[in-house]
Amino acid sequence: MTFKKIILFFHRWLGIISGLVVFIVSITGCIFCFQDEIQDAIHPWRKVAIEQKAYQEPSVLKAIALNKYPGATAEYMYYFGKDRPAGVLANIPGKELSYIYLNPYNGQVLHTEALKQNFFTVVQYIHLYLLLPEKAGQLVVGISVLIFIVLMITGVILWWPKRKSDRKRSFTIKWNGKWKRVNYDLHNVLGFYSLSIAIILAITGLSMTFEWVNRGIYNTANLGKSYPKEQAHLQSDSLKKSLAGKAAIDRAFLCAMSASPAAEMFLIADPTDKKGTLNITAYAKSLHYGNNDQYTFNKYTGDLLQALPNNQKSTGMKLDNLNYDIHVGQALGLTGKIIAFLGSLICASLPVTGLIIWLGKKKKRKPSQARSALHKRTQHKLAYRGG
Repeated sequence: MTFKKIILFFHRWLGIISGLVVFIVSITGCIFCFQDEIQDAIHPWRKVAIEQKAYQEPSVLKAIALNKYPGATAEYMYYFGKDRPAGVLANIPGKELSYIYLNPYNGQVLHTEALKQNFFTVVQYIHLYLLLPEKAGQLVVGISVLIFIVLMITGVILWWPKRKSDRKRSFTIKWNGKWKRVNYDLHNVLGFYSLSIAIILAITGLSMTFEWVNRGIYNTANLGKSYPKEQAHLQSDSLKKSLAGKAAIDRAFLCAMSASPAAEMFLIADPTDKKGTLNITAYAKSLHYGNNDQYTFNKYTGDLLQALPNNQKSTGMKLDNLNYDIHVGQALGLTGKIIAFLGSLICASLPVTGLIIWLGKKKKRKPSQARSALHKRTQHKLAYRGG
């Protein structure tokens, strides 16, 4: 068996094993690319009128949201932007995990939505876990995406034209050919042109799935250099009490806003862990998750424990922060989203066109095998009859 035949064997069977998962993950990625634009168009509560006054303090907005739903608890809240609502992510009895959206200027509750009732959240869960239990789903998706990377590389090796004279023909789709030829070209030519995009999408996706991939990217980008400040595990002093007159979360938020005056979006994480810290991330652009400043506070006093501005982060941490934006294409704005959308669409098509090629070859093989068997039987009869 030649080297190419061995590669073809693995390419074919690995494709059959992972094809359905790759198709589902790719098509849901396609749908998710423009989720912010679509939701802005259909949900008026995602925008608010800009007012020339300060935001309501986080303790006030959080109290309003939780008072509306007795028994609810919340650890996370967002200020999504000057023209966008604030959101409190709350565990509401009977509603499970839900976003309570409020006007950040006056505290008016605009909308409440359980995460599992949002179409794009369901699409995201399918994309990440196939709606399986989280750990099992992540493993199935992660292994399938790893296989997909191998398939892309082996596919190029199998397809690459040997002669220079064949290259022009091989790099174009013969639209006027028979449908089998068009399907063959769609599989090979589109697979080649989307190779770099598909691998970037796959690796950034794997970074969210497997910690070893995430750490590998971080360490590679940092050339193995250590940054202790980025790995520090800080704790709050539970013996200290909140200062009178202002809640710790409000003092911390004011500090973060003063330190990052140009930031458009803020995430506040206030875990229930007694030794945990109050963490605020200030994002340069609304609904974009790269280019951010991170602040860690004592949750009981609001005192700043550590500031990590974006310009002081390592290359590995900056890349890690950008991972989501790269994965959905928004790191390059609308152009990037279009590229990610088309790349995901091509990735979804590859298992389909590949399966059609394989089924076509199986059908071709069967008649030739039957003719060969008939020929052998005829030869045996002639030999038995003496010619």
